[in-house]
Amino acid sequence: MSSITLKNICKTYEDSGVKAVQDFNMEIEDKEFIIFVGPSGCGKSTTLRMIAGLEEISSGELYIDGELMNEVEPKDRDIAMVFQNYALYPHMTVFENMAFGLKLHKIPKAEIKEKVEKAAKVLDLQDYLDRKPKALSGGQRQRVAMGRAIVRNPKVFLMDEPLSNLDAKLRVQMRTEIAKLHNRLGTTMIYVTHDQTEAMTLGTRIVVMKDGIVQQIDTPHNLYAYPCNLFVAGFIGSPQMNFFTATCQAEGDKAKLILGDYEIELPEAKAKALIEGGYAGKEVTMGIRPEDLHATDTQVLATNPSCEMHAEVNVYELLGSEVFLYFNFCGANVIARTEPDTKAQVGDNVGFVMDVDKIHVFDKDTEVTITN
Repeated sequence: MSSITLKNICKTYEDSGVKAVQDFNMEIEDKEFIIFVGPSGCGKSTTLRMIAGLEEISSGELYIDGELMNEVEPKDRDIAMVFQNYALYPHMTVFENMAFGLKLHKIPKAEIKEKVEKAAKVLDLQDYLDRKPKALSGGQRQRVAMGRAIVRNPKVFLMDEPLSNLDAKLRVQMRTEIAKLHNRLGTTMIYVTHDQTEAMTLGTRIVVMKDGIVQQIDTPHNLYAYPCNLFVAGFIGSPQMNFFTATCQAEGDKAKLILGDYEIELPEAKAKALIEGGYAGKEVTMGIRPEDLHATDTQVLATNPSCEMHAEVNVYELLGSEVFLYFNFCGANVIARTEPDTKAQVGDNVGFVMDVDKIHVFDKDTEVTITN
């Protein structure tokens, strides 16, 4: 078992008074793949370093397998960490780099050889064991860094932005390798990234952070479909969600969002949430994802007759399997994700329809979701 519990974890730098992490609470179960994601400076790497013991915990309690770890030295926590810059010894071969930690623990040579060769096979490094880091590509160096962690067979793997130094194509390949590695090893992994694509594709659960505060902890699907506030809605998803200022209009048990000259009638559940929340006559923030804006020649119009809108296309981006159309609508810059065979071009006045079931509504002041 390799469970981790964080209770009211805080980190404050006394010299500056900066609160890097505030009241972090989480139960991480054995074999989970947890992602910490958020913009630079949000506290994700600081939290990871506190788990590793490389950063002192200002207050709160950290448990690994039920044992309090606050005062336990990093070397005694049975944790392996993979860094962004690989941290390989340039004068050592791949084999020596991977075996270094085992030698420090005075593991017998035969056992070291067996462990290193086994890890090298898992990571497809058998042919590179005699080479030095300078003779390897970035992806190979990162695999060596992971191999050095694997041979120790730790309770927990910690990865701090391990792919950020790689080019785009290599990042995709290594992302796949890390996912396979987690499936093979069945070990608890915690992975820090600012890349929400990495977060969505790798994590069993994702922790979204902002300004040292946890915003939402959930599965990738739930984060995308049911964001708890405006920040999560805008941060998760690429291109990001479109946002508008709208006014809620209610009559009986029905509710509409007034958006410029348009009236968008909401489904029963969303209407009920707005009415019961006391939002009738008030301004709210409405969100819709680019893929939920459809060209009006689709069947969506038949079920959403009140949501048709028109706007002039400002930018056309072809990405092979899809097209992004950019336009201005009701004071907002809007992106629609459409099929590659769309006839729309820059300067065209194009009709779109919103999928009302996929509309998100947030409180304008607190930015908390109303309808999720």
